[in-house]
Amino acid sequence: MLYMIYSVDVENSLPLRAKARPVHIERLEALKNEGRLIMAGPLPAIDANDPGEAGFTGSLIVAEFESLEAAKNWADADPYIEAGVYDSVTVKPYKKVLP
Repeated sequence: MLYMIYSVDVENSLPLRAKARPVHIERLEALKNEGRLIMAGPLPAIDANDPGEAGFTGSLIVAEFESLEAAKNWADADPYIEAGVYDSVTVKPYKKVLP
């Protein structure tokens, strides 16, 4: 089943993101290579693809997992959590309708 992982950043998270980004991306690449990643990306703090120093306010991931518990366990192991990037993380089942 698909699950959405919605994470909210702490304020001024950009330097924290930079440190943990390579390992964070590596985990997402692994999901992609397994054919389980639907989409993933950060939420810019301003209305721009490249927010520069404004940074990001969070992230959204939609991926396939065996269960809600498996999705939560995967999300809990995100390097951004250990780095202090996220203030909160929400994991919920997701039903893709379109496209």
